[in-house]
Amino acid sequence: MGLTAAGAVPALGLAPEAAATGKDGTVGNGGTVGNGGTVGNGGTVGKGGASVGSGAAADASLVFDPTAYTEQTISIKDTTGTAHSVTYRFFKVASYVAAPVNAAYQSLNVSVPVSIDGTAVDASDAPILFANAVGGYMPSSVANATGISASGMGGGTSRQGLALAAGYVVVEPGARGRSLVDANGTYYGTAPAAIVDLKAAVRYLKFNKGRVPGDVERIVSSGVSAGGALSALLGASGDSPLYDPYLAEIGAADTSDAIFASGDWCPITDLEHADAAYEWCWGANPLASGATVDATVSADLKARFTDYLASLKLRAKGYGALTARNLDTYLLETFIQPSATKYLAALTDTARAAYLAANPFITWSAGKAGFTWADFLTHVGARKKNAPSFDGFDLSTPECNLFGTGTTKARHFTLYSLRHEAGDSARLDADLPAKLHLMNPMYHLVDKVNPHRAKHWWIRLGTKDSDTSLSVAANLATRLTALGDDVDTAYYWDAGHGADLDPGDFVSWIGEVSGHQGFRSRSGSRGK
Repeated sequence: MGLTAAGAVPALGLAPEAAATGKDGTVGNGGTVGNGGTVGNGGTVGKGGASVGSGAAADASLVFDPTAYTEQTISIKDTTGTAHSVTYRFFKVASYVAAPVNAAYQSLNVSVPVSIDGTAVDASDAPILFANAVGGYMPSSVANATGISASGMGGGTSRQGLALAAGYVVVEPGARGRSLVDANGTYYGTAPAAIVDLKAAVRYLKFNKGRVPGDVERIVSSGVSAGGALSALLGASGDSPLYDPYLAEIGAADTSDAIFASGDWCPITDLEHADAAYEWCWGANPLASGATVDATVSADLKARFTDYLASLKLRAKGYGALTARNLDTYLLETFIQPSATKYLAALTDTARAAYLAANPFITWSAGKAGFTWADFLTHVGARKKNAPSFDGFDLSTPECNLFGTGTTKARHFTLYSLRHEAGDSARLDADLPAKLHLMNPMYHLVDKVNPHRAKHWWIRLGTKDSDTSLSVAANLATRLTALGDDVDTAYYWDAGHGADLDPGDFVSWIGEVSGHQGFRSRSGSRGK
């Protein structure tokens, strides 16, 4: 606590002292953060541990000021290419916790539309898009932002921009990440810091019900890659008491952190089983160099996936129990062939004929695509990662850093990799099993089924995304469906990591599941 992270903190663009409130974009719940410095109105924090002061003082420091905003006008293109003039209020919250470790990351921004194309908008009961920008489990900061992040990957309109143009409230939270280290060499953004921060940000919004614009009971998270994993985890673990000590330590509001819906793009999750899942899926594929991975390591890990998948006890209509023997058929028929069918059906006859000629492994009959699992893997081509893909033997992978602790930058978090390097008698550090549970949504859906999880899910993945196994998103979707949740899952044909080919549909889906009409048609109509 009280870490300054010299050299790792971006310029805040915020006054270091508690700022005066007003229509200037600042909020008076700031404060200095340092080795023993004052934190907001809640008390002091230093190396010896957090002291958040009285509950009343901590709560006071978390009060959202509805008058502290700047008003801006922006042009936002919807998914048809039509531009819309959106005037919105932009709020900067200096910190969403009373005892921030580093306010540069534990802050959030709120954007609220007030008019769209000259028509007044009342967003007081609109759903809230809670869009994290975490990638690679690295730190994410919004402290320097001067407006909404309206541009997405490739220069298109971001989900945030489309949501704002649909009349929704948009919240962009920062969060600590695995690379943050203080002057003493202590890593303070490793697991479970990122999910704790996002939960604290949700609690801040709910604590400020009636003050912060939007319907805090209709919070919809979104994220991509590691951010997609965190979005899924946020949805799966709502109100789990496992996180309470961590939330109390940073002075999070004492209220709910459950969310309404979760949007997850190519989630890099289920990390303790990800190496095994990766080899089951991509083990036969070569690396980009043309080389193959260690066959013994790949086979060992693939064998471990068999037992893990059986332990999930997943079932699907028409397939029965999902096992390592039939999972490929299930993925192919449920997600991958329909993805190819949708792609090919959208082409002109000439373009479709050309694509099929270039890819003769695909049969096209009665308007449906067909192919084998082996041919599909050949079509995908090179695998992205070596073996093991996540818990690397040399500790160089991002995930090993994610599970670092104290002054230890990286640790093995699977017995397979640990014992490969340290011998068969090696044991994982005592804290790791609990931290793995804190970082894995499947724990909250299988081991300890969470009744407070989100009940609406949007899951997307590219069929050529070999950043993780194609089974990860499918297992998540299959388990959620079995639990009775509303799950909208699609794989994008021939798309890679981070693809989002139907952002307007997602924004319209928010309106559908939340029951809020608003201006959702302006962001693009939903279609299958």
